Amino acid sequence: MIENVYFLGIGGIGMSALARYYKNVGVRVAGYDLTPSTLTGQLVSEGIGVHFEDNPALIPEDFRKDPEKTLVIFTPAVPEKHMELQWLRTNGFDIIKRAVALGRIAKDNKTLAVAGTHGKTTTSTLLAHIMQVSGTGCTAFLGGISKNYQSNLLFSDNTFLVAEADEYDRSFLQLFPQTALITSADADHLDIYGSHRAVKEAFAQFASQIVPGGFLVLKKGVQLPLSLQQNVNCLYYHYDIPCDFYATNQVIGETGLFSFDLVLQDTLVKNCHLGIPGQINVENAVGAAALAYLNGISADAIKEALASFLGVARRMDVQYHTKKYCYIDDYAHHPREIQVAIQSVREWFPGEKITGIFQPHLYSRTRDFAREFAQSLDLLDRVILMPVYPARENPIPGVGAEMIAELLTVKEKEIRDATQIIDCIKKYKPGVLVTLGAGNIDRLVQPISECLKEMDV
Repeated sequence: MIENVYFLGIGGIGMSALARYYKNVGVRVAGYDLTPSTLTGQLVSEGIGVHFEDNPALIPEDFRKDPEKTLVIFTPAVPEKHMELQWLRTNGFDIIKRAVALGRIAKDNKTLAVAGTHGKTTTSTLLAHIMQVSGTGCTAFLGGISKNYQSNLLFSDNTFLVAEADEYDRSFLQLFPQTALITSADADHLDIYGSHRAVKEAFAQFASQIVPGGFLVLKKGVQLPLSLQQNVNCLYYHYDIPCDFYATNQVIGETGLFSFDLVLQDTLVKNCHLGIPGQINVENAVGAAALAYLNGISADAIKEALASFLGVARRMDVQYHTKKYCYIDDYAHHPREIQVAIQSVREWFPGEKITGIFQPHLYSRTRDFAREFAQSLDLLDRVILMPVYPARENPIPGVGAEMIAELLTVKEKEIRDATQIIDCIKKYKPGVLVTLGAGNIDRLVQPISECLKEMDV
């Protein structure tokens, strides 16, 4: 009988959602993380013990004294030489990855899983919001902080579970959903997969794990070597191409928000409004609506939820908007995501000069996609590159932001570190600004917003 759950890397977005879940079901929870953050501060305020020194003695005594009653969950970002990890292994604790823990929880629920190299966080968060607004409810493990609920976990006693199915490290292969959506299967995480073909094969394997009688909702145009189980129905969705689920009659307003009609198989839902900007989010909304509709949620509830959705932190996240300035922050860290984010901003502000600040994430991704990054960033009018954020990687000789800069054709381009960004904002006074990246560029969001506010006189 598990009484305690200990997390190594508790401050991660997926790990913290699991920590909150176990706290909700009445288990004692504690953990370690490398550095304090807003998220770890929230966990502490919720009664979860967190420390930041790699020291086995800091693991709570109740957790240490009985390995049979303590489950340990770790993130692959924790190095093998980590002293707490080594101590826990030496002393016979059950130690599992985050993905395995989520899989154990999901197997006892009716799982609605959202996978894809892009769009899965917004889509799964919107799906969870639709389930809540409808009154059905769900438990949801989200890859970002929902702005409606200020959390990455929704908790419910019913059997619906919404999960963001992460392809990194093949984590999503721990899930066996009743309904799944795949938004995309572009080349990414090549440090793990080695080739685009292997990425597609993993997504196909994920789809093959949908239980008999379930549904796969696939973005129209995504090509996968599918082999589905018996009686699994494959349906398609798209932004505007007619198929099982799509949008039509789209109109963008002055605030960047869209109205549209929504086709849900044989049902037409007229005059829908989406509460967040971006053409790509209309497509994400179609996908979320499809999964909800296939699981018994009414068209009226879906329409209501689309209008009240506030989005996810760091996903097309409007930080500051006046007549003089508009600043949008986005988590985009893959060339395709960057392209879509910039195109969405460009559609909102046609003819305006757009400045982008991009922090590359991982040396391996920078090496593998330098040319594609440059092609996407060339959609901007001015590009400010930051040094590579290494995350879990050691530097690769010859790999850096300079690789991307050399390939850019945009005339206004430069490389600046975090200490120089605010000076750049003061110098250029960008009317439309977007920050892009999955690293610690998020720490600049508030200072940039404050700087724009000071200049907005």
